[in-house]
Amino acid sequence: MRYLLLIAFLLFVSQSALATESSLKLPPYKKVKLTNGMTLFLVEQNEIPLVNFSIALRAGSTGDPNGKEGLASITASMLRKGTKTRTADKISSELDFVGGSLFFGARLEYSAGAAEFLKKDLNVGLDLLSDVLINPTFPKDELDKLLKKRIDEVIQTKESPDVAIDQYYDSYLYADHPYSRPTRGSEKSLANITLDDVKKFYDDYYTPENLIVAVVGDFTTSQMEAQIREKFEKWTKKSSQSSSKLSEPTLSKGHRLLLVDKPDATQTYFNIGNTSVNRYNPDRVGIDVVNTLFGVRFTSMLNTALRINSGLSYGAVSNFNLLKAGGDFRISTYTQNATTEKAMDLALDILKQLHEKGITEEQLKSTKIYVKAQMATTLETSGQIAAQLTNLEIYGLDEKEINDYFSKVDSLTLDQTKQIIAKYFPLENLVFVLIGKKDDVGEVIKKYAPKIDTRKIEAPGFN
Repeated sequence: MRYLLLIAFLLFVSQSALATESSLKLPPYKKVKLTNGMTLFLVEQNEIPLVNFSIALRAGSTGDPNGKEGLASITASMLRKGTKTRTADKISSELDFVGGSLFFGARLEYSAGAAEFLKKDLNVGLDLLSDVLINPTFPKDELDKLLKKRIDEVIQTKESPDVAIDQYYDSYLYADHPYSRPTRGSEKSLANITLDDVKKFYDDYYTPENLIVAVVGDFTTSQMEAQIREKFEKWTKKSSQSSSKLSEPTLSKGHRLLLVDKPDATQTYFNIGNTSVNRYNPDRVGIDVVNTLFGVRFTSMLNTALRINSGLSYGAVSNFNLLKAGGDFRISTYTQNATTEKAMDLALDILKQLHEKGITEEQLKSTKIYVKAQMATTLETSGQIAAQLTNLEIYGLDEKEINDYFSKVDSLTLDQTKQIIAKYFPLENLVFVLIGKKDDVGEVIKKYAPKIDTRKIEAPGFN
């Protein structure tokens, strides 16, 4: 107990110290547009002999063709499976030999990668990075193995409701909108992906003008820029397709409910929420502060009610997922089958209390300290700084997003929090998605929506 108290005290002191800083700033950086259209960020940090790369590509799973969801993710994962001069094993052995790391994946709105190398191994790292991005060969045997592995992983995901619940929620909430697509695909969609599909996705989207690279670490800016130009400017391929602008997701009216029946479930996992604001909403910092108090920190309103006070759950959180065209709000938690109704009622009651009682000045003050401390931890490493730069560029934002964050938090007033709660935290229009045992919870959940949609968890896909 004394040890836990010491940790809590040190955490409070460190957070308070960070939060008393007048501002949080991105370090100085150089932004360069290469002649082939590639965007490059360079940040010198010479304290540790490491160099970190963050890579972002303006194409994610929203670009997947219908019926072939997971294509962007598969294409990204295939980059390391072989090039014109290296097999997958050779790429892995070269990385192991220098102790470097290199991976790629896809997200909803963009594909991303990251790499890390010691300064002394930078030439090897740059050669590997440029080779896999510019010269992938997509060996069919590697694709077949990856697809089989991915299908097995998706099936296994359904045995972990804490992982699967968000995908069911996205599919049900967003319906026909591209945001409903499972980034890693489904059993059915992955089986439809062919080698030609992967090659076409690469040819359509993997081009210099779609590529953003941020390099942070121990180097000289002029030398690093010259090295990047040498490796990448010869890549002059033009894009034949660009990411299309998406329509705003539709707000779901009234109450809708999906129950995913998992007959062996002993617990019910559920999400409650609706579509919400986009990445550019002017109140996004204020939303972040209020939501932190409502459902992010351990002592949040949700977690205090559902875990600390009642013991109905081991954890309850809320989240705003901010995307280009729109996003969503969700409350997420789980409970024993027998207490499903009680936990859902309590979550809804806490949401209602937020609207009726709002927050206090003392709560607002402590939450400001907390969110500033948490924000400061997102810029602690060179890898984090690199990722922040590519993320800002993907969303068309600049350094003010980081540099002005503390001042926006500090200027948030109690009256503004009331407006944010009323405007952005859904109360009347709600979407419910549950994974649980229908025989145990099917009757008690009927009160939450006029119609209950159901599906079997073993059914292919998520929608």
